[in-house]
Amino acid sequence: MGLLATIRKEWFIIGIVLVILSAKVEPSFGAKGGPLKPEITISYLAVSLIFFNSGLSLKTEELTSALLHVRLHLFVQSFTLVFFPLTIWLLVRVLALTTIDQWLLRGLQTVSCMPPPVSSAVILTKAVGGNEAAAIFNSAFGSFLGIMVTPTLLLLFVSVAGIGVLTLKYRSWARHPPCPLGPSSLSSS
Repeated sequence: MGLLATIRKEWFIIGIVLVILSAKVEPSFGAKGGPLKPEITISYLAVSLIFFNSGLSLKTEELTSALLHVRLHLFVQSFTLVFFPLTIWLLVRVLALTTIDQWLLRGLQTVSCMPPPVSSAVILTKAVGGNEAAAIFNSAFGSFLGIMVTPTLLLLFVSVAGIGVLTLKYRSWARHPPCPLGPSSLSSS
């Protein structure tokens, strides 16, 4: 395989490396308030564009078929939201015995409790020829699950009080849910 064919095949990874190197050379370009305006372009434009582009390239049959792969979705969600945070928790326990700053370890644990970014999950799956429809579904579903799972994991792994705080929070949410979907919203109408 020639150089040009390799570049065409691995364009995304090469692009990531070039962007990282560019950020190292000129970090102010992509900083908040910089000329790239990442607080707008990344938060709204990039994610919208990725979903729009993926939606255009997917057939309805592919998306419907992807929804039926329940075992795949169960595996992906449990790996992302259970196995990975537990593995990082064990790693953090081992690293806590070293001289690494405790706040850095808490940050590592915090990141492990979050669902993966939608953009990278979809783009990387597409780049390697994977099931793009399943990646889109799992990214969206993982983000939805992350609304409840991420705070729970953070309270369990990062909080000092852990389970006691978690129990109090869920009791509070049961009485006064943060969105108008719970039993108290029915009784107030």
